[in-house]
Amino acid sequence: MSEPNPVIGRDFMSILASKGVDFLLSREGKVPLSSCDGKVICLFFSANWCRPCQAFTPQLVQLYHILKAEDKNLEIVLVSFDREEDGFKEHFKCMPWLAVPFDVELHGQLSSVYSIDRIPSFVSLASDGTLIDEDPIGLIEDYGSEAFPFNKARREELRAIDDAKRKGGKIEHLLAHEGRNYVISRDARKILVSELVGKTIGLYFGAYWCPPSRAFTAQLIEVYKELTNMREGCLEIILVSTDRDIMEFNINLSNMPWLAIPYEDRTRQDLSRIFHIKGIPALVMIGEDGKTMSTDGKGMISLYGAKGYPFTERRIIEIEAELKEEGEALPQQVKDRKHEHALKLDMARAYVCDCCKRQGRFWAFSCDVCDYDLHPACVQQGNL
Repeated sequence: MSEPNPVIGRDFMSILASKGVDFLLSREGKVPLSSCDGKVICLFFSANWCRPCQAFTPQLVQLYHILKAEDKNLEIVLVSFDREEDGFKEHFKCMPWLAVPFDVELHGQLSSVYSIDRIPSFVSLASDGTLIDEDPIGLIEDYGSEAFPFNKARREELRAIDDAKRKGGKIEHLLAHEGRNYVISRDARKILVSELVGKTIGLYFGAYWCPPSRAFTAQLIEVYKELTNMREGCLEIILVSTDRDIMEFNINLSNMPWLAIPYEDRTRQDLSRIFHIKGIPALVMIGEDGKTMSTDGKGMISLYGAKGYPFTERRIIEIEAELKEEGEALPQQVKDRKHEHALKLDMARAYVCDCCKRQGRFWAFSCDVCDYDLHPACVQQGNL
């Protein structure tokens, strides 16, 4: 939103009164302007034809009901951008708050006064009509009803809470809250979050609808099973689903041997915000002390597999040193009796050995001419 117009200091109700408007609309009829006296007034600039408005409105309705139930001193007022009154009425009928009567000229003036350059926009006003903060729609999308009263101080407070959760070393603060102290398994068992304390935790952000997520899930399952067989209980993965509905979530979780945040729990969205997740799949690694070790667990798993455990930067440095030492001990070129071309030593993150047909990782002897790879161990076993 651009810099506010100097006229913004005028009381919103005075602007209406100057145009001869002495009431607002509710779904039941007319409401006197005095019904908003002393309240935080939030102007919702929206339109029935606007898809982003239609997508945001249900979230705002939920927020409104929660804040009203908490007796917050709040009123939302729709300022319509609809071009026809029928569109305005259709849009307003799903809203539990108030509206400025349909008047294209008045709505245009209000949008100019409050420097509205896009919709939906949400303008919070103090009781004297002055602007509280910039458009808080992003804040509402991130924090829901916790965003109230939508001012800069509350924004900074919420971000500080996120930072504390991300850095604080308390897995219970990340995964649980007052209304839920457990995560769930694919067979619907409830596992107390307290039982996860002291383990390495991977927060897996993914969705069934996303092909890259499904591909990484298969890779992560292999690593999880390998580590579970080697060190039972050392690692736990928690699905933080971004599936589109509960049916997709259930299908997704049914293919996974680990745990999940319940689909209906807002903690899923909170964790995405706390760890700044911008795309999926993503894997955040939490150490045994509850502190974040890496936000690029996916990269670690893809490059090093189970060998990367416990997925710390120190371990990655160790692995790179070990691999360098292994490479220096291997010949730079070999000849396989089953293949016509010379094979050169190569660093391959993943391949299938043409001798034993098993998955390979890291060092391989590869052909520059055709698709042919050997495990170093297979070469050492005499296939020359």
